[in-house]
Amino acid sequence: MTSQPILARPPRLATWLVNLFSPADRAESILGDLHEEFRQIGSKAGADVARDWYWRQSLRAIAHLAGGGFRGAPWSTTGAIIGGFLLLRFAHRLPDRLLTVLTDKYLMYWSDHFSTYLWLLRAMSVEYLMGSLFTGCVFALAARGLEMVATVTLALILGAMTTAGVVWFVAHSGDVLFLWKLPWFFADPVSIVLGGIIVRQLRSAAATRASA
Repeated sequence: MTSQPILARPPRLATWLVNLFSPADRAESILGDLHEEFRQIGSKAGADVARDWYWRQSLRAIAHLAGGGFRGAPWSTTGAIIGGFLLLRFAHRLPDRLLTVLTDKYLMYWSDHFSTYLWLLRAMSVEYLMGSLFTGCVFALAARGLEMVATVTLALILGAMTTAGVVWFVAHSGDVLFLWKLPWFFADPVSIVLGGIIVRQLRSAAATRASA
Protein backbone atom coordinates (compact mmCIF):
# COMPACT_ATOMS: atom_id res chain seq x y z
CA MET A 1 0.00 0.00 0.00
CA THR A 2 2.75 2.46 0.85
CA SER A 3 4.86 1.73 -2.23
CA GLN A 4 2.26 2.63 -4.84
CA PRO A 5 2.64 6.46 -4.65
CA ILE A 6 6.41 6.03 -5.00
CA LEU A 7 6.03 3.80 -8.05
CA ALA A 8 3.77 6.35 -9.68
CA ARG A 9 6.75 8.72 -9.84
CA PRO A 10 9.98 7.75 -11.57
CA PRO A 11 13.16 9.57 -10.42
CA ARG A 12 12.59 13.22 -11.27
CA LEU A 13 16.23 14.00 -12.03
CA ALA A 14 16.51 11.12 -14.48
CA THR A 15 13.26 12.15 -16.15
CA TRP A 16 14.47 15.75 -16.42
CA LEU A 17 17.77 14.70 -17.98
CA VAL A 18 16.10 12.46 -20.56
CA ASN A 19 13.72 15.28 -21.44
CA LEU A 20 16.66 17.67 -21.89
CA PHE A 21 18.47 15.43 -24.36
CA SER A 22 15.40 14.24 -26.26
CA PRO A 23 14.25 16.02 -29.42
CA ALA A 24 11.16 18.07 -28.65
CA ASP A 25 8.95 15.97 -30.94
CA ARG A 26 10.09 12.67 -29.34
CA ALA A 27 10.46 13.55 -25.67
CA GLU A 28 6.89 12.67 -24.73
CA SER A 29 6.96 9.24 -26.40
CA ILE A 30 10.40 8.35 -25.01
CA LEU A 31 9.41 9.29 -21.46
CA GLY A 32 6.06 7.55 -21.87
CA ASP A 33 7.75 4.26 -22.76
CA LEU A 34 10.16 4.58 -19.84
CA HIS A 35 7.38 5.37 -17.38
CA GLU A 36 5.21 2.46 -18.53
CA GLU A 37 8.08 -0.02 -18.18
CA PHE A 38 8.96 1.53 -14.82
CA ARG A 39 5.46 0.86 -13.48
CA GLN A 40 5.46 -2.72 -14.74
CA ILE A 41 8.85 -3.51 -13.17
CA GLY A 42 7.85 -1.75 -9.96
CA SER A 43 4.66 -3.74 -9.61
CA LYS A 44 6.60 -7.00 -9.97
CA ALA A 45 9.98 -6.34 -8.33
CA GLY A 46 9.44 -3.30 -6.10
CA ALA A 47 10.36 0.37 -5.98
CA ASP A 48 14.13 0.00 -5.53
CA VAL A 49 14.56 -2.31 -8.49
CA ALA A 50 12.36 -0.08 -10.64
CA ARG A 51 14.35 3.03 -9.73
CA ASP A 52 17.68 1.34 -10.48
CA TRP A 53 16.32 0.14 -13.81
CA TYR A 54 14.99 3.60 -14.64
CA TRP A 55 18.34 5.25 -13.98
CA ARG A 56 20.20 2.71 -16.11
CA GLN A 57 17.77 3.08 -18.99
CA SER A 58 17.81 6.86 -18.70
CA LEU A 59 21.60 7.01 -18.96
CA ARG A 60 21.53 4.62 -21.91
CA ALA A 61 18.85 6.71 -23.60
CA ILE A 62 20.86 9.91 -23.07
CA ALA A 63 24.01 8.31 -24.50
CA HIS A 64 22.03 6.97 -27.48
CA LEU A 65 20.35 10.34 -28.12
CA ALA A 66 23.64 12.23 -27.85
CA GLY A 67 25.46 9.84 -30.15
CA GLY A 68 22.57 9.68 -32.60
CA GLY A 69 22.32 13.45 -32.74
CA PHE A 70 25.98 13.77 -33.66
CA ARG A 71 25.91 10.90 -36.15
CA GLY A 72 22.80 12.30 -37.80
CA ALA A 73 24.49 15.60 -38.63
CA PRO A 74 28.27 15.26 -38.09
CA TRP A 75 29.42 18.08 -40.36
CA SER A 76 26.89 20.64 -39.24
CA THR A 77 27.53 19.72 -35.60
CA THR A 78 31.30 20.04 -36.09
CA GLY A 79 30.84 23.38 -37.83
CA ALA A 80 28.61 24.57 -35.01
CA ILE A 81 31.22 23.57 -32.42
CA ILE A 82 33.91 25.52 -34.26
CA GLY A 83 31.55 28.47 -34.45
CA GLY A 84 30.91 28.11 -30.72
CA PHE A 85 34.64 28.33 -29.97
CA LEU A 86 34.96 31.46 -32.10
CA LEU A 87 31.95 33.02 -30.42
CA LEU A 88 33.34 32.14 -26.98
CA ARG A 89 36.66 33.73 -27.87
CA PHE A 90 34.89 36.88 -29.04
CA ALA A 91 32.72 37.02 -25.91
CA HIS A 92 35.76 36.61 -23.63
CA ARG A 93 37.72 39.34 -25.41
CA LEU A 94 35.01 41.94 -24.99
CA PRO A 95 35.62 42.57 -21.25
CA ASP A 96 39.37 42.98 -21.88
CA ARG A 97 38.76 45.45 -24.69
CA LEU A 98 36.25 47.39 -22.62
CA LEU A 99 38.66 47.61 -19.67
CA THR A 100 41.46 48.72 -22.00
CA VAL A 101 39.29 51.49 -23.44
CA LEU A 102 38.23 52.68 -19.99
CA THR A 103 41.80 52.53 -18.69
CA ASP A 104 43.20 54.53 -21.61
CA LYS A 105 40.42 57.11 -21.51
CA TYR A 106 40.27 57.66 -17.76
CA LEU A 107 43.84 56.85 -16.75
CA MET A 108 44.33 60.23 -15.10
CA TYR A 109 41.38 59.60 -12.79
CA TRP A 110 42.31 56.10 -11.58
CA SER A 111 44.58 57.44 -8.83
CA ASP A 112 41.56 59.15 -7.24
CA HIS A 113 39.23 56.23 -7.88
CA PHE A 114 41.53 53.25 -7.41
CA SER A 115 38.87 51.30 -5.51
CA THR A 116 36.57 51.56 -8.54
CA TYR A 117 39.35 50.24 -10.77
CA LEU A 118 39.87 47.27 -8.42
CA TRP A 119 36.13 46.61 -8.49
CA LEU A 120 36.23 46.50 -12.29
CA LEU A 121 39.09 44.02 -12.19
CA ARG A 122 37.16 41.75 -9.81
CA ALA A 123 34.06 42.02 -12.00
CA MET A 124 35.99 40.67 -14.99
CA SER A 125 35.51 37.09 -13.77
CA VAL A 126 31.74 37.55 -13.67
CA GLU A 127 31.81 39.10 -17.14
CA TYR A 128 33.71 36.09 -18.48
CA LEU A 129 31.08 33.75 -17.05
CA MET A 130 28.29 35.86 -18.56
CA GLY A 131 30.10 35.60 -21.89
CA SER A 132 30.18 31.82 -21.56
CA LEU A 133 26.49 31.74 -20.65
CA PHE A 134 25.71 33.95 -23.65
CA THR A 135 27.75 31.62 -25.88
CA GLY A 136 25.83 28.60 -24.59
CA CYS A 137 22.48 30.29 -25.26
CA VAL A 138 23.39 31.37 -28.79
CA PHE A 139 24.94 27.97 -29.53
CA ALA A 140 21.81 26.19 -28.32
CA LEU A 141 19.56 28.48 -30.33
CA ALA A 142 21.52 27.64 -33.47
CA ALA A 143 21.48 23.89 -32.75
CA ARG A 144 17.72 23.54 -32.77
CA GLY A 145 16.69 20.09 -31.56
CA LEU A 146 20.26 19.31 -30.49
CA GLU A 147 20.67 21.98 -27.83
CA MET A 148 22.12 19.74 -25.13
CA VAL A 149 24.16 17.58 -27.49
CA ALA A 150 25.82 20.67 -28.93
CA THR A 151 26.47 22.52 -25.69
CA VAL A 152 27.63 19.45 -23.74
CA THR A 153 30.00 18.50 -26.57
CA LEU A 154 31.44 22.00 -26.65
CA ALA A 155 31.75 22.01 -22.85
CA LEU A 156 33.51 18.61 -22.80
CA ILE A 157 36.02 19.69 -25.43
CA LEU A 158 36.65 22.96 -23.61
CA GLY A 159 37.01 21.11 -20.30
CA ALA A 160 39.50 18.65 -21.81
CA MET A 161 41.55 21.50 -23.29
CA THR A 162 41.49 23.33 -19.95
CA THR A 163 42.60 20.25 -18.04
CA ALA A 164 45.42 19.59 -20.52
CA GLY A 165 46.57 23.21 -20.26
CA VAL A 166 46.59 23.17 -16.46
CA VAL A 167 48.47 19.84 -16.33
CA TRP A 168 51.03 21.15 -18.82
CA PHE A 169 51.53 24.34 -16.79
CA VAL A 170 51.97 22.44 -13.52
CA ALA A 171 54.36 19.96 -15.15
CA HIS A 172 56.58 22.74 -16.50
CA SER A 173 56.33 25.20 -13.61
CA GLY A 174 56.21 22.78 -10.70
CA ASP A 175 53.49 24.92 -9.12
CA VAL A 176 51.26 22.15 -7.76
CA LEU A 177 49.12 24.66 -5.87
CA PHE A 178 47.87 25.89 -9.24
CA LEU A 179 45.71 22.75 -9.39
CA TRP A 180 43.45 24.32 -6.76
CA LYS A 181 42.27 26.73 -9.46
CA LEU A 182 41.09 23.89 -11.70
CA PRO A 183 37.47 23.90 -10.40
CA TRP A 184 37.22 27.60 -11.24
CA PHE A 185 38.42 26.94 -14.79
CA PHE A 186 35.48 24.56 -15.24
CA ALA A 187 33.05 27.41 -14.59
CA ASP A 188 33.10 28.26 -18.31
CA PRO A 189 32.01 24.78 -19.51
CA VAL A 190 29.34 24.69 -16.81
CA SER A 191 28.04 28.11 -17.93
CA ILE A 192 27.87 26.92 -21.54
CA VAL A 193 25.81 23.87 -20.55
CA LEU A 194 23.59 26.10 -18.40
CA GLY A 195 22.91 28.23 -21.48
CA GLY A 196 21.85 25.10 -23.36
CA ILE A 197 19.55 24.07 -20.49
CA ILE A 198 17.90 27.50 -20.45
CA VAL A 199 17.18 27.45 -24.18
CA ARG A 200 15.98 23.82 -24.12
CA GLN A 201 13.63 24.51 -21.20
CA LEU A 202 12.21 27.61 -22.87
CA ARG A 203 11.60 25.71 -26.09
CA SER A 204 9.96 22.83 -24.21
CA ALA A 205 7.68 25.25 -22.39
CA ALA A 206 6.76 26.97 -25.67
CA ALA A 207 5.99 23.61 -27.33
CA THR A 208 3.83 22.60 -24.37
CA ARG A 209 1.84 25.83 -24.56
CA ALA A 210 1.42 25.47 -28.31
CA SER A 211 0.06 21.93 -28.01
CA ALA A 212 -2.30 22.79 -25.14
